[in-house]
Amino acid sequence: MRLLSYLLDGEPRYGAAVAGGVVDLTRRIGRDFSDVKALIAANALADAQEAIADQKPDYALDDLVLLPPVLAPEKLWCIGVNYAERNAEYKDNSDLPKYPSLFVRSMSSMTGSGQPLEKPKVSDQLDYEGELVIVIGQGGRHIPRERAFEHIFGMTLCNEGTIRDWLRHGKFNVTQGKNFDRSGSIGPWIVTADELDPRGPHDIITRVNGEVRQQDTTERLMFPFDFLISYLSTFATLKPGDMIVTGTPTGAGARFDPPRWLKVGDVVEVESSRIGVLRNTVAEER
Repeated sequence: MRLLSYLLDGEPRYGAAVAGGVVDLTRRIGRDFSDVKALIAANALADAQEAIADQKPDYALDDLVLLPPVLAPEKLWCIGVNYAERNAEYKDNSDLPKYPSLFVRSMSSMTGSGQPLEKPKVSDQLDYEGELVIVIGQGGRHIPRERAFEHIFGMTLCNEGTIRDWLRHGKFNVTQGKNFDRSGSIGPWIVTADELDPRGPHDIITRVNGEVRQQDTTERLMFPFDFLISYLSTFATLKPGDMIVTGTPTGAGARFDPPRWLKVGDVVEVESSRIGVLRNTVAEER
């Protein structure tokens, strides 16, 4: 199942992407589950599947303003330097990391597929980072690695847009450069684990104006999905709807010589063959 959130007459709603469009779930089961996060928390995927059975689409996908699939996760974790060769890109002769690099983003820094990515007024260094995203279903604390996949509800995609010069404003963190409003995107939908085995392998590719910039597979992750879930749940309780953005491959714009920053009008596509395409066009900050 492909679950997505969108705006209709200015109000957030949710539904399922099917052949030919979107079946609205807000009016069918919304009295019981107000949004995708509530549906996940109630373990109500079967209700959603029953609600769309034999239903014709209510809307064409292209007519909708898409939002990130989960509107208000308690936690949006982001993992840095997680693919082979990423550590070498930093050219600091450091050893491979023993533990994941970790930071958090606010949902105000994310927009949906098809919506503008904003280039901020204060910087020309907007960069792309295509990533796979784990969506937590069953929450928990101290989750053993051998049970970790049981806690994944599904997967989606992220362009973890970054303002590179603002990463260096703080001595010990990257928070500023990772949290500009609408600098990144998540979507277009969550593909649920009953249709997409999170064990993979999963491919990931990023294109800018049709040119491939990043391409890799989860077989080359230094910290795989099950490790991340076990590790994060050691110190924080994972909740239904929490999202883990699992790292970007080599090839971000900052790594070219000279760097290749995103410009207004550029189209960024993040794709995984069994999930779909997250597509955004760069615009000036509102």
